[in-house]
Amino acid sequence: MTRRLAGAMLGSALVAATLAAGSLPAAAAGEVNIYSLRQPFLIEPLLKAFTEKTGIKTNVVFAKDGVVERMKAEGANSPADVILTVDVGRLNDAVEAGVVQPVKSAVLEKNVPASFRDPEGRWFALTTRARIIYASKDRVKPGEITSMEQLADPKWKGRVCTRSGKHDYNVALTAAMIAHHGEAKAEEWLKGLKANLAQKAQGNDRSQVKAIMEGVCDLSLGNTYYYGAMRADPAQKAWADSVNPVFATIGGGKGTHVNVSGVALTKSAPNRDNAVKLMEYLSSDEAQEIYAKANFEYPVNPQVKWSPEVEAWGRFTPDDLSLAAVAELRAAAVKMADRVGFDG
Repeated sequence: MTRRLAGAMLGSALVAATLAAGSLPAAAAGEVNIYSLRQPFLIEPLLKAFTEKTGIKTNVVFAKDGVVERMKAEGANSPADVILTVDVGRLNDAVEAGVVQPVKSAVLEKNVPASFRDPEGRWFALTTRARIIYASKDRVKPGEITSMEQLADPKWKGRVCTRSGKHDYNVALTAAMIAHHGEAKAEEWLKGLKANLAQKAQGNDRSQVKAIMEGVCDLSLGNTYYYGAMRADPAQKAWADSVNPVFATIGGGKGTHVNVSGVALTKSAPNRDNAVKLMEYLSSDEAQEIYAKANFEYPVNPQVKWSPEVEAWGRFTPDDLSLAAVAELRAAAVKMADRVGFDG
């Protein structure tokens, strides 16, 4: 193992799992080094398939957060070739920190729609997840709510649950509202949503669905993959069974708000060619099917079929708003949540 990578590993408390045993020369041929915020079980099948196809070995450092900060500290000596992460905000953070570089690839541009990649090629989405409304089967009639804008309707006063307004997922939703309606109308909406909360914004997406089952509220905000995760967990299946997933539209019916997991090429990238090959593979039909199925997500490549599990929940049209535009409005969305005292 090189001193370069050893120092990076030993000097950081961010590593959630150690690298595989054996040497890891940062610039050796036939390898690619990955910093991943995605859980091991989600990407290991993909990386195994990539190695079988190409002969290129993959070496992974898993971390819960702090990857951008770590790369800034490592600078040009960083051994990482690519970053795998969730949420467009985190991808944008890497861009703003200057730790990634653009990629020009006909394969990536063919497989990843323009609205799901950075205009300059500095990040590419790999999977999408919709941010939807979970509605009580017992207390909300089908079709009674169909848009995110309706969450601010006074008829839902004391009937809505959600996590913090400053969590990445809700920040992206508010940013999309700003993009569609402008700051004034978006703030009016956020105030209305705040006024309709049944309890203080808290917990995570799954706990909101549990609150619906317990009668605390009738509606909640959540990502789609949690529905699949709850259905697959015997301890949480009853929560999922108590709700209907509503693929609410945003922006006057233009589509359902989505967020992404994605990949970026690091600025240091000692194995650049191998890294680009990995990025291209991750956008391929084969990888997209594996990736999306593993976490109840949707493939970003429009040519890839949805898994039967997620298709059974219902079809929807993603909002065509560029996620790059959403990322640019995140700071404004956080300030807005503070102004309206959303978490108070």
